Amino acid sequence: MNNLNAKTRMVIVDDHPLMRDGLSMRITAQPGWEICGVAATEDEGFVLISEECPDLVLVDISLKSGNGIELIKRVRARNSSTKFLAISAYKESLYAERALRAGALGYLNKQETNENLIEAIRTVLRNERFLSDELKAKLVASALGNNSVEQDPIATLSDREKEIFRLIGEGLTTGAIAEQLFLSTHTIDTHREHIKRKLRISTANELSRMAFHAMLEST
Repeated sequence: MNNLNAKTRMVIVDDHPLMRDGLSMRITAQPGWEICGVAATEDEGFVLISEECPDLVLVDISLKSGNGIELIKRVRARNSSTKFLAISAYKESLYAERALRAGALGYLNKQETNENLIEAIRTVLRNERFLSDELKAKLVASALGNNSVEQDPIATLSDREKEIFRLIGEGLTTGAIAEQLFLSTHTIDTHREHIKRKLRISTANELSRMAFHAMLEST
């Protein structure tokens, strides 16, 4: 009897209060759905998910501390049955594939949440993937070895490199990035060099400009 009356429980991990509130209102308006907790950082999210064992987690890629992709990896490493829907303001081409590889079942751009949120949640709860037609085509082409599909150089960056690239685009200095990510400035400088090499650029100014423009394109 309890199973018949049980609600689908969800957690939201997002560092924007207005976004959390908006998602919560839309989700709780659906019969049988409830929010059992919200978090703003990777560590807060990990603790909350561990305690609540929700059916679904809606997680932003960019968080106040840490990031959503690492959170998904940490939870999935514990063989959790919790499903993940990644939500981000960044372009699908930048993070969607990495979110899927980490263990998410879907990826939704924040600009599309009003139209597709409920459909995305229902799809993921059915243990099916929620992807845009563009990403589906890209994944199929990649699986078939279609080299004619041009790869975005930014997509070659590792998860950590993408995180640093994003922070560079936001105008943070090496010291500020090191402080936010709890890494040494030497480590950040090493990552910056790796990023420049992968993006085929040679100067710090070029890196800053590219990161800034990538950030603008994603908003």
